[in-house]
Amino acid sequence: MRRRALLVGMTGLTALGVLAGCGGGTSTAPSDGAAPSTGTTATPPAGSKGVIGVSVLTLTNPFFTVIGDSMTQEAKKHGYEVALVSGEFDVAKQRDQVKDFIVRKCAAIVLTPCDSKAIGPAIQEANEQGIPVFTADIAALAPGAKVVSHIATDNYGGGKEAGKAMIEALGEAGGKIAILDFPKVESCILRVKGFKEVVTAHNAGKSSGKIEIVTTLDAGGAKDQGKKVAEDILQAHPDIVGIFAINDPSGLGARAALEQAGKADQVKIIAFDGQPEGKQAIKEGKIYADPIQFPDRIGAQTVQAIVQHFEGEPVPKEILIPTALYRKADAMKDPELR
Repeated sequence: MRRRALLVGMTGLTALGVLAGCGGGTSTAPSDGAAPSTGTTATPPAGSKGVIGVSVLTLTNPFFTVIGDSMTQEAKKHGYEVALVSGEFDVAKQRDQVKDFIVRKCAAIVLTPCDSKAIGPAIQEANEQGIPVFTADIAALAPGAKVVSHIATDNYGGGKEAGKAMIEALGEAGGKIAILDFPKVESCILRVKGFKEVVTAHNAGKSSGKIEIVTTLDAGGAKDQGKKVAEDILQAHPDIVGIFAINDPSGLGARAALEQAGKADQVKIIAFDGQPEGKQAIKEGKIYADPIQFPDRIGAQTVQAIVQHFEGEPVPKEILIPTALYRKADAMKDPELR
């Protein structure tokens, strides 16, 4: 059965500002020796309804700091505190953080999983203790792991937008392209799926001007890895004309590799996210376009779903926020850019 999707879209970003704390939940858990989480914890202030434990993929990526900030702000409006920690791409660390949330009796847990499948046992532990679990941006794909609601960008739709942007960037000539992937997380799987479907449809019936995906490699969603993987791609496929990077950091890494190789004018980059650095690169012509996300809306909608659940209201299993394709023309009018 396909899950219902609620599509919502709003703009704007917020600055980083994170509260921390745990306690105030209604579930109980035995002390199991869970490792302390990364971040500050404290007893919630008097009058607080409880604490929402949040573990994100990383706080080195501005996208996730904005999600954390918007959750904190929205939670305040409803009388809750937020304890924000980061798995930093390490699912074992993130599992320990979930154990810590359980021991500290958090009212609810929100995850952007470091690994969509391997996080399953930690979610099941929270399920057993009656603590509701929500996922934001990255879904959990583990069988038996119960999640109340998943709130995220419409990554599949965004991947399709990225495919359209690549077709636009390459024009009638087409050519060979590469994909910088991050297949450990569900959101990137969907982006690549949507991208490939659009490219395949574009190629159908063409005898010339096709876009050929010559390689898809894991670049870890990080700038340094993106640069290294792009360097390897340029060695193996010196005639590529396009790169689709699943986020801005890997796209910026690819750009650095192209500049180093003297091929910055040969290869068009389509990235994904709409982080400030990515938008600036679009303005400067270093990246062609981004399907941009709205992490502030992801954070706020996640807290709203938690509150609805606590109030006994039905919550959609999936809440999807559409992307918007951001090109140089948009960047030139963007007041946030220099």
